[in-house]
Amino acid sequence: MQGDMELLFISALLLLTLFVSFFLHLVFLYGSTAAHHNLPPGKLGFPIVGETLEFLSMGCRGTPEKFIEERTAKYSTEVFKTSLLGETTAVLCGAAGNKFLFSNGNKLVTSWWPRNVEKIFPTSLQTSTKEESMKMRKLLPGFLKPEALQKYVGVMDSIAKKHFEDGWDLKSEVVVFPLAKRYTFMVACRLFMSIEDPNHDPNHVAKFADPFHDLLAGVISLPINLPGTPLNKAIKAAETIRKELLAMVKQRKIDLAENKVSSMHDILSHMLTTTDENGKYMTELDVADKILGLLIGGHDTASAAITFIVKYLAELPHVYNQVLKEQIEIATGKKRGELLRWDDLQKMKHSWNVQVK
Repeated sequence: MQGDMELLFISALLLLTLFVSFFLHLVFLYGSTAAHHNLPPGKLGFPIVGETLEFLSMGCRGTPEKFIEERTAKYSTEVFKTSLLGETTAVLCGAAGNKFLFSNGNKLVTSWWPRNVEKIFPTSLQTSTKEESMKMRKLLPGFLKPEALQKYVGVMDSIAKKHFEDGWDLKSEVVVFPLAKRYTFMVACRLFMSIEDPNHDPNHVAKFADPFHDLLAGVISLPINLPGTPLNKAIKAAETIRKELLAMVKQRKIDLAENKVSSMHDILSHMLTTTDENGKYMTELDVADKILGLLIGGHDTASAAITFIVKYLAELPHVYNQVLKEQIEIATGKKRGELLRWDDLQKMKHSWNVQVK
């Protein structure tokens, strides 16, 4: 009897929550006609969920572009509104939209974090998103400008060679995207934290390499934090990874104090030895969160780019043959075991300037 009463109470509570959510959605959607005069055309979909399910289902089917194409054809080729992941969203399309976004940074356009990111990284977002963005812009140029990237060419080449030896079985079918993600994760760990081999380091990266997938899946998911949901798994995964990163941060502080490494050894050391405009150092937790953010930010984007390169090389044999010939010429001029240098990249004319027919 008591169990039935509890079930009835929970059901009534869920119905009440759904009714209130639906009512508020209608109020915000239709309550103020004047407030919506300047909004772009489009629809917001269902309360809370919006059009997220349709967006994700098209992505799972491998046709995410259809979500955009259908709405640009129906509403506008320039901009339309929708609701994704619990957030009202304006989607800018075409060259004009991209130019507007990328030419108005910190002017008409500022950084913004969805609710999922706020829940996964609560400590890093105590200040405004604009302040956080400016802090990272000041920290990273010394490591990511073209002059600094030159010294990473050999490192990335050595990681790539080992990656091909260990992960690519050319006798069977190769699924590129997971392998590309593994490679970019290895490169990021090496460049950001100087971890030599993430896949064979049981004391460090191996402990957070597994939950990293759950974390990435939760960043782009419905903002529902209940047991078993992608967001809940992502929050738990972030806590696990953060603990391991904190241990690495503490050890690096000891190494810096003992002059075993320099402040410019990698991004981790640079963050620990750099002060803000008030002369304050970042806390260990803040450094761990920023390293984690960098790992996430550069992971899927670089992996997707590598995957598309492999895809187009497979689909365009005339391009593939030009690139292969060029790579053979560069390899022929090198001694056995010699790594790529910055000068070698300047010789890769076909790799960057091919004409797609």
